[in-house]
Amino acid sequence: MTTQIFQASTLYGTATLAAALDSGCFRPADRRILLVCNNAATPETSPALDEMPGFERLRDRFDDVVSYNAAIFPFHPGGWAPRGDDLPLWERYLRHEWRLGTDDVELAVESIQVSPSLALAQIFTGAPVTVYADGLMSYGPTRNKIDPLVGTRVDRVLHLDLVPGLEPLLLTEFGVPGEIVPSPAFTKVLATLASSGEELPEIEEPALLLGQYLSALDILTAEEEEDLHVRMLRGVAGLGHTRVVFKPHPSAPARFTRSLETEAERLEVELTVLDTPVLAEVLYQRMRPALVVGCFSTALLTASALYGLPVARVGTELLLERLTPYENSNRVPVTVVDALLPELTDRTAVAGQRRGMDVETLGALVRAVGFAMQPKILPGLRAETESWLGRNLNERILRYFKRKRLTALALPGGVPAQLAFIPRNATVRRVARKARSLRRSVRR
Repeated sequence: MTTQIFQASTLYGTATLAAALDSGCFRPADRRILLVCNNAATPETSPALDEMPGFERLRDRFDDVVSYNAAIFPFHPGGWAPRGDDLPLWERYLRHEWRLGTDDVELAVESIQVSPSLALAQIFTGAPVTVYADGLMSYGPTRNKIDPLVGTRVDRVLHLDLVPGLEPLLLTEFGVPGEIVPSPAFTKVLATLASSGEELPEIEEPALLLGQYLSALDILTAEEEEDLHVRMLRGVAGLGHTRVVFKPHPSAPARFTRSLETEAERLEVELTVLDTPVLAEVLYQRMRPALVVGCFSTALLTASALYGLPVARVGTELLLERLTPYENSNRVPVTVVDALLPELTDRTAVAGQRRGMDVETLGALVRAVGFAMQPKILPGLRAETESWLGRNLNERILRYFKRKRLTALALPGGVPAQLAFIPRNATVRRVARKARSLRRSVRR
């Protein structure tokens, strides 16, 4: 007997799994379990994905739906990991709870670098693992160094073709190939969800603004995020849109909309703030927006690649500066959106939906940024990155890097060329360390 366990935390991810199953991306199994993980900061006050509108239309792909939160209560899915010595006990416990018996287990998980995906892969030792990616992070490098006992068991990275021609970097250090979930299958699944928001307002071809709640990630302050939304509103009003719909992040506080409402009154724009937790893709089908605006949401790319809707970005320049540390896993999604999509204030680019880069240049940029983020995980990209930066570095490309990072890695664009030997010189580095140590001693 073979049991496949599909771990999911979002309705979007579940839709991705449904499309993959419908397309035959998974081999037949005797039993399929959807393992629901509620990763909200306070799961007790936030609905899990199986309680959201539209879930029942995806339910029939699975024999059973079980809660990971309930199984490990009172621990939090994102903050708990089993101790190494306890792994056999946890496997025995979960096999009992989920009625697995002695079945062979196959796993399909989201972010393998962190719990709960990593915890599951560790508990079910030896189980083959498929990683599925429903967003732009799959194009970036693996955020943490993964134990080879886990990494070598991953057989593929399933991902949506959000940027046709762009290859994922995720888990390439283990030689894991990427595999595309067919776009027609995914849009067919999403079409079944189109009627899930019966209480949605009937608005035709508005400008749709996407909120992301970046202040919760400590990327922006709450005030800066409110200002970002206001910039979106002003931008679409400046392009002549008089009907605007704002889709806030489900976890964002209500006060985020107050400044928007005030600005809408000043601009004489008809603003509708949605309070129904539905996928942006449902809105694309129901409202057919005239323009979709966001910061670096994956939904911008689904709008463009899967539905052919006009899109525009706002605030990516600020995000490229603010993301810390440099290896922050949001860096590649921000880079892709910034490099590819038109900026909202560039009226000509928005009107013509002019792409900032061709996919070949974007691919080279993403690989260079990926190496700069994780040089120890992707050392094989050094020569390629040095060569590409040496040929292409200019002010436009430099915005995706930090000079300090380029200097530390001895890459073009760091210190001036005549001093380029310094980062590689052991004697100079030793003297610099001693000088810093002496300076600290003097300050004491």
